[in-house]
Amino acid sequence: MVRTMELKDIDLNLLVVFHQLLMERKVSAAAEKLGLTQPAVSNALNRLRKLLGDDLFLRTTRGMEPTPYARQLAGPIADALGAIRDTLNFRSTFDPATSKRTFTIGMTDIGEIYFLPRLIERTARLAPGISINTVRNTAVNLRDEMELGHVDLAIGLLPQLKTGFFQRRLFTQQYVCMFRRGHPLDGRKLTLEAFCKADHVVAVSAGTGHGLVDDFMRKKGIERNIRLTVPHFVAVGHILQSTDMIATVPERYAAECLKPFSLKAVSHPVALPRISINLFWHAKFHREPSNQWLRTLIFDVFAD
Repeated sequence: MVRTMELKDIDLNLLVVFHQLLMERKVSAAAEKLGLTQPAVSNALNRLRKLLGDDLFLRTTRGMEPTPYARQLAGPIADALGAIRDTLNFRSTFDPATSKRTFTIGMTDIGEIYFLPRLIERTARLAPGISINTVRNTAVNLRDEMELGHVDLAIGLLPQLKTGFFQRRLFTQQYVCMFRRGHPLDGRKLTLEAFCKADHVVAVSAGTGHGLVDDFMRKKGIERNIRLTVPHFVAVGHILQSTDMIATVPERYAAECLKPFSLKAVSHPVALPRISINLFWHAKFHREPSNQWLRTLIFDVFAD
């Protein structure tokens, strides 16, 4: 029974020597081209002869002549080595002006409100053929989806993305207190006492890191009169517009809501920690050209 040879059974460097001998037909010339000594080339040939059970090359007055078996191997081995070389030297390129690529970015509803209008405006000018999808950072297994390449980037406060990921800070921001214009608290300094007595709408936004603010106030013993809890921030502007409730929100989100909903933002009476909004990408795609391009674009537009 003929034994099937596996790749693990052979040193691929032997095939490089074999290919060069086919090209040069002289051990000395092959050794020079490969940067090896003549004994090293002869030793490699002897190892390959034993492995394949064939002389492969015979010495003649015209040089090293390949055997019929060696001639049979010549084409496939040359093709295989060429494919390996081309693959190792391949560097994909990305032309934003002509690309039809679709990018998927993980972000929160706050992220969509703050980032998307500017991002779409910039990409429309620089890369009119690309499209952008968004997914909620908490609606998918973000770690796995980014490792698989289904989600290209993620933006936000995402402490769960550590090992295997790169991140870069876009900006830090503080929390502010937001309410409608004409609110009973409008026009005077917001004290901690008034803050606690007011009716609050709280966005839970689980898994995004914004819950740390609620934990911080709870640990400080600050008790709020929470009238309404919602799972995201997107409805907060509408709710504040027509009620006397107040909300604790990130300052850049507040800036997007003030004019459309006739709201006002004031300094928070609690010394809350500032938060970092970072851009994340998986290490597998660190050098991927289209991923690099979009990261650079986001840095240019949004980074402090």
